[in-house]
Amino acid sequence: MTSYGSFPGTRPRRLRTTPVMRRMVAETRLSPADLILPAFVREGIGEPVPISAMPGVVQHTRDTLRKAAVEAVSAGVSGIMLFGVPEDAKKDAAGTAGTDPEGILQQALRDVRAEVGDDLVVMSDLCLDEYTDHGHCGVLDAEGRVDNDATLERYAEMAQVQADAGAHVVGPSGMMDGQIGVVRDALDTIGKEDVAILAYTVKYSSAFFGPFREAVGSSLRGDRKTYQQDPANARESLRELALDLEEGADMVMVKPAGPYLDILAKVAEAVDVPVAAYQISGEYAMVEAAAEKGWIDRDAAILETLTGIRRAGAKMILTYWATEAAQRLNRG
Repeated sequence: MTSYGSFPGTRPRRLRTTPVMRRMVAETRLSPADLILPAFVREGIGEPVPISAMPGVVQHTRDTLRKAAVEAVSAGVSGIMLFGVPEDAKKDAAGTAGTDPEGILQQALRDVRAEVGDDLVVMSDLCLDEYTDHGHCGVLDAEGRVDNDATLERYAEMAQVQADAGAHVVGPSGMMDGQIGVVRDALDTIGKEDVAILAYTVKYSSAFFGPFREAVGSSLRGDRKTYQQDPANARESLRELALDLEEGADMVMVKPAGPYLDILAKVAEAVDVPVAAYQISGEYAMVEAAAEKGWIDRDAAILETLTGIRRAGAKMILTYWATEAAQRLNRG
């Protein structure tokens, strides 16, 4: 009894009294197995190259990428998503370095599979933007616009060389109409029925991609508003979702994660396939920059953002903190 009267049963604080109590009643649990590490591998370098806008993240050499994969396995991370960064001289209008069996991404896929086998789900970014001299995710038509259907032909080729190089999962990320069906047919045609597709189903044209441009050495001219989704739209996401599932997506993704938790929750409620979310470069950079200024507790902020993404419905989270976060979770 208090001076304000009795209110039995209305004291939620009883379940917050100790760390063990809070852990016992937690509604959302974050595990190393939920995490996927995006990693960049760059052609023609002898040492890792730091990415200035993403402190702690580097463009790997082939050797250091192998080490990063082993470290991720040791931490209990489930997957690694590989992005290739070719030499500038190898970029062209059609992004042919992306379909070269000896291109940097295909070499990296073979390297990582040789190093960790099936102990890590090895994923490959299936997009042309790293390989084109104009920086767009597809080939351009005579008027300089991204040609959707001509790009699909290139994606089919990319899917096949990435599967041949050892990818367990391909991630078509270009937001071309029909890309999932074309990639599925291309894989099945060469007997790669077991290679899964992680569909970048909802990919917004976001300001938070900024640091990623440096990470992949982007040559982008203009923007990607004509093919990536408008941040103002929500129902459109469910339309994209229905199309990707109809075309054969095994898993679906929302990207970015943090600014679009409402969309992530809608997607997670609507499907019975695994749902991923990508905590992108700008999300990472903001936390690191604020922590460097002493404005936030870095370690707490990392786990809070990841828990929020998990709570919204993501079973898998692509995050540049994957190995670090997994190590911390393992330590309790």
